[in-house]
Amino acid sequence: MAFKSLEIIEPILQSLLEEGYSTPTPIQAQAIPIVLEGTDLLGCAQTGTGKTAAFAIPILQLLSTSQSFDRRKKIRSLILTPTRELAIQIGESFKNYGRYTKLSYTVIFGGVSQFSQTQVLQRGVDILVATPGRLLDLMNQGFISLKDIEIFVLDEADCMLDMGFIHDVKKVLAALPKKRQSLFFSATMPPEIVKLADTILKNPRKVEITPGQPTVDIIEQFIYFVDKGNKSSLLMDVLSDQNIKSALVFTRTKHGADKVVKDLLRHNIKAEAIHGNKAQNARQRALANFKDQTTRVLVATDIAARGIDVDEMEFVINYELPNISETYVHRIGRTGRAGAKGTAFSFCDAEEKAYLRDIEKLIRKKIPVIENHAYPLIDHNPVKAPKQQHQRPQRTTFARPKPESSGDRHRLVRNPR
Repeated sequence: MAFKSLEIIEPILQSLLEEGYSTPTPIQAQAIPIVLEGTDLLGCAQTGTGKTAAFAIPILQLLSTSQSFDRRKKIRSLILTPTRELAIQIGESFKNYGRYTKLSYTVIFGGVSQFSQTQVLQRGVDILVATPGRLLDLMNQGFISLKDIEIFVLDEADCMLDMGFIHDVKKVLAALPKKRQSLFFSATMPPEIVKLADTILKNPRKVEITPGQPTVDIIEQFIYFVDKGNKSSLLMDVLSDQNIKSALVFTRTKHGADKVVKDLLRHNIKAEAIHGNKAQNARQRALANFKDQTTRVLVATDIAARGIDVDEMEFVINYELPNISETYVHRIGRTGRAGAKGTAFSFCDAEEKAYLRDIEKLIRKKIPVIENHAYPLIDHNPVKAPKQQHQRPQRTTFARPKPESSGDRHRLVRNPR
């Protein structure tokens, strides 16, 4: 199926062609016709499946062909998203896909001065991409009115709830007109999300992509069992493979991310952290440096990473396993995007084995274990027994693991756990 078969107008088709897109992803193929019909939509798809284009393309078409086109530039579509990075990413998508339409857009978020944002708003825009806090702030100051909204999008709804934005979302909903089209997107559908969707959508159509197999099949996944105290040394060993030109490393906490960056810098590996405690300018600079590969390693927490979309990023490293299984899927989904190659390494200490069991239950597969490495797990039960001091093992040569048939130096085994 080609985008042309979805009856997309020529100005948008031309933009898609220039961006190198000719075939829609499954969620785009299913969602775009529904949105073009004017129907409410409930979309459930994991990260990396093309959700943004699934709503950006039809919104651009509906607004540019609508008879209510208004030169006074009232805000006609609102996309509400939880993080600054996601907002910027969505804004770039509207810019790229809508370059040949007459529509204007802007992105607003906190952490920076509001002056330039309010200047654009006062000139008028058709499409507004916003995070909840800054949106409500500017609404209270009188810079924004939502009374003319025709299409509302709630993006990454599960992340909204995780970040505690539910009350802000409800305030935004109360300011929207009753007559509107609403699109609701979430990577997961726990009961709280379903309940929220019911309050927003009217007779929605549902699009759910790969609900039974949440991981991207093309991503190679490997586990290292390692003592917690040796994770830093193992990370240096993994990164000694020069084939890993860049890598996204995940930690569970902001403090942990900063600590990993310090360790990497001590070993002359250029690294930066991205998390909620970082100023917006610092976060954007770190992401830009990572994209152009002046920074080799970007260390991120889960919330901050929701907006990271880097073409051809091949390696993700879970320095710490997440305690929520679905988060693992979101993490590894940062690689292997749009059919590209992807490899995910995960470090698992004794206390994280329960997290690993939950992850494997969710993805319905056992993750191959790399056993022959320099820092094997020795303290198998740190909760019940005090940690022993071990001498640092002699450094071994590291090479990127490949499937067993490749004859690689690392032996992949099934660990009995």
